[in-house]
Amino acid sequence: MPGPTDGDTTLTPADILAETERKMDNTVAALKRELINIRTGRATPALIENVSVDYYGVATPLNQIASISAPDARAIMVQPWDKQAMVEIEKSLMKSEMGFNPSNDGNTITVPIPPLTQERRLELVRMLKRKLEDGKVSLRNVRRDGVDTLRKLERDKAISKDENHRGQDQLQKTTDAHVKIVDEVGSSKETEIMQV
Repeated sequence: MPGPTDGDTTLTPADILAETERKMDNTVAALKRELINIRTGRATPALIENVSVDYYGVATPLNQIASISAPDARAIMVQPWDKQAMVEIEKSLMKSEMGFNPSNDGNTITVPIPPLTQERRLELVRMLKRKLEDGKVSLRNVRRDGVDTLRKLERDKAISKDENHRGQDQLQKTTDAHVKIVDEVGSSKETEIMQV
């Protein structure tokens, strides 16, 4: 079945709106996944699960070679399934941009999560705001693509001027709804970061 980008003139405004909404949903989902990695003062397995470990010469995400848990708010426990990987896991955690200082007892690796300084919290909030703005720019780009497609359909006489305007109004409403979600997610994450 042809998609919106195939230049097919049988596209309807409803098709364009559905495709735009799907892309916006994906943009918001990707942003949420990215924000999980912004560290708060609380220990969570998500902080380290994607740390890349050199596992027998192959860069492998940590969660594929070990079980990860957070028994309390100040530490993450890593239990490698292959004890031979312990040294590499420890090295990768130390080299990660998070500044971890792991220790191991021969069976498990403990990753203490130090409390965030106020300066580091403000730095993380600035990083959060940049990521949120990037997400909003992506949403606006998706809306622009939808508007361009509607205009092209009108130029090609596939839809009327009124259908184009109604479609653009609907695109704007969809964009506003997704921007609101981004703002809510950002506000919640900022509260989490600033919580002492």
